[in-house]
Amino acid sequence: MGDPLYILAILAMAAVVIVLVIGLGGFGKGGAFNHKYGNKMMRLRLLFQFIAVVLVAAYVYLRNQGG
Repeated sequence: MGDPLYILAILAMAAVVIVLVIGLGGFGKGGAFNHKYGNKMMRLRLLFQFIAVVLVAAYVYLRNQGG
């Protein structure tokens, strides 16, 4: 639990959820926020999602290697 890579992976997954909720909320509400930031929020979600997947894969790989 105290592994820094594990903590980073959890934080990255939390960032994905936060950006997804903000993006979906803006989409549902519509208006100026969605018009201005909707596409940017979904791109940011994809970036955070990629980072989270890389961190989880690195954690699993290193854990199986005994590192």
